[in-house]
Amino acid sequence: MAKEIAVTNRLVNRSILPGFRLTLTFTLAYLALIVLVPLSGLFFKTTTMSFSEFVTAVTSDRVMHAYEISFGASFIAALIDALFGLIVAWVLVRYRFFGRRVIDAIVDLPFALPTAIAGIALTALYAPEGWIGQFFKPWGLKIAFTPLGIVIAMIFVGLPFVVRTIQPVLADMEKDTEEAAVCLGASRWQTFSRVVLPQIIPAMLTGSTMAFARALGEYGSVIFIAGNMPGVSEIVPLVIVIKLEQYDYQGASAIALVMLLASFILLFVINMLQKWNRQRRKRQ
Repeated sequence: MAKEIAVTNRLVNRSILPGFRLTLTFTLAYLALIVLVPLSGLFFKTTTMSFSEFVTAVTSDRVMHAYEISFGASFIAALIDALFGLIVAWVLVRYRFFGRRVIDAIVDLPFALPTAIAGIALTALYAPEGWIGQFFKPWGLKIAFTPLGIVIAMIFVGLPFVVRTIQPVLADMEKDTEEAAVCLGASRWQTFSRVVLPQIIPAMLTGSTMAFARALGEYGSVIFIAGNMPGVSEIVPLVIVIKLEQYDYQGASAIALVMLLASFILLFVINMLQKWNRQRRKRQ
């Protein structure tokens, strides 16, 4: 009996993919060649600069304005994505209607669509003579080639992250507590704000942070609609490209290192939010 149990335990613990050492070696080699080596090269490139040169490169007036545009527009876009991403996820999960699967597929369009095509399409729509921009022109409101156009492009690329993060949480949510709240006399707003919303806030925060990180590094869809005027509508990735075109590799590496550190911080925040969400769901 004991021998049969030991054999059963070995079968259960056996990995589906054989060769732990081989797969681990492949994984480490892949991470080293694709991720660690390029990032290490970026770091070592900046070590050729003195500290004062590094500070000058990453804090010049033009770069500081680009930080303001990129971080500010990404933050605004993430907030808007949080609101409308919740609405879209709620409609897709809680209602059944004709064309729901089509809308559900369209949500993933920014993932599949080349960013340059998205930028050209958005520019054609929101330009002063575009299909949508022409309606704002008589009011003196210019969307394309302004920071407002940058925010719209970032909303476009970040919305799927929020929807796809909230959607499974809403789908797995039991309706017993909502029905109990209604039976106890709670209004629709009270039921949503006190029963539903606390359960989806961790997923909303995670999706919004992912949307913020995605928008912060976006280039293709933003570059066409931004206008690219220094100090007005110039994003950090564009400044890096301009530095490279001017053969200022050290300056480009220094700015890229700042963005890399920001990405690491956002990745850490996302992991902490996901861990908090898992722990919270286990306690429930």
